[in-house]
Amino acid sequence: MVRIPYWRLAAFYGFYYAVLGAFSPFFSLYLNDRGLSPWWISVLMSFWYVTRVFVPSLWAAGSEQAASPVRWLRTGSLMAGLFLLIFLTPAGLGWMIVAMLGFSVMMNGILPQFEGLTLSHLRTGANEYGRIRMWGSVGFLVVVFGYGLIFQRLDWYWLVPLMLPLLALTWIAALYNDFADDYHSEAKPGWQAVRSILQRKQVKAFFISAMLMQLSFGPFYVFYSLYLEQHGYRPVVIGSYWALGVLAEIVVLFYSRSWLKHISATRVVQAALLLGAIRWLLVALYPEQRLLMALVQIIHAINFGAFFAACMVLIQRFFPGRLSVHGQGLLYGLSSGVGGVIGALLAGLIWEAYGGSATYVMGAGASLLGFVLSVSFIRPRRRLLGR
Repeated sequence: MVRIPYWRLAAFYGFYYAVLGAFSPFFSLYLNDRGLSPWWISVLMSFWYVTRVFVPSLWAAGSEQAASPVRWLRTGSLMAGLFLLIFLTPAGLGWMIVAMLGFSVMMNGILPQFEGLTLSHLRTGANEYGRIRMWGSVGFLVVVFGYGLIFQRLDWYWLVPLMLPLLALTWIAALYNDFADDYHSEAKPGWQAVRSILQRKQVKAFFISAMLMQLSFGPFYVFYSLYLEQHGYRPVVIGSYWALGVLAEIVVLFYSRSWLKHISATRVVQAALLLGAIRWLLVALYPEQRLLMALVQIIHAINFGAFFAACMVLIQRFFPGRLSVHGQGLLYGLSSGVGGVIGALLAGLIWEAYGGSATYVMGAGASLLGFVLSVSFIRPRRRLLGR
């Protein structure tokens, strides 16, 4: 039996998502502190999703043709930190656009490639994925809670200097990881193989449902912290809410190996979409009910954690072997990319026109539509296969 490099894989996830623990909840507040309007905040934050539309697939194609694919991972990890350094200068809006684009390209290129790297070690054991990926959630949790406390006392200017060491650790972790040995011996798949998979109705429905799920997260990722701040929540409470959602996610991922053996991954995806619609509707209607908002964050365990673990099983099912890198690129591009861009921009437009609550009604509608689509077209395999 081939030994999985558990801790090397886990370390990369931990440090990568630690960076996102600083970026996702707090960067909009940082941009707000630098004087940007809600519209420009949504535009800059949408670059994170814009680059997901085209970067993962191009990155997968480029790295697959390289003599050493892992060099793309290592170079991208380093360049992400270099682009973030631009924010330490007295940069105007133009340079901030360059910095955000460069940072987003690198970060969104390396993650789907690393997901493919992880699956190359797991092969048919994708149910093991959750116990490795949960360390990303741990990294996110530690940083989001810790930085919530730190920024009770520090100005938002210090966010970028505190993100740079985390990016350095991500780069170091990338240096200690590589694809499984037998990955390099496989024939490189052509785009014809990918196109033939994409012609299947189940695969199309899967990607569109995943896109709608990501679209529904647009208001959450771009404006959740500002939304809570406007309803009287302090930074430490905002950070605690983010942390609570991730803590619930960690629990689900830790036990994913067990429950994915008995529950169809397809059914998990469908349940996550339905619960997502309920979650966003409650956020829209009852933002000042603090206990309810805390309980709603626990839905993140299914809405994101279980959904993501199940998606990895489906990707391995639809894109076996070396095709998994292309599957990951398409998942991030067609779902997270397109859905993320539309969700972020719609959130900005709806926020300015109708207010914060309306953005979450939009999110609820998108998630509900994804649920209907997935139930209609994605068929589960036998329960014992966990797919």
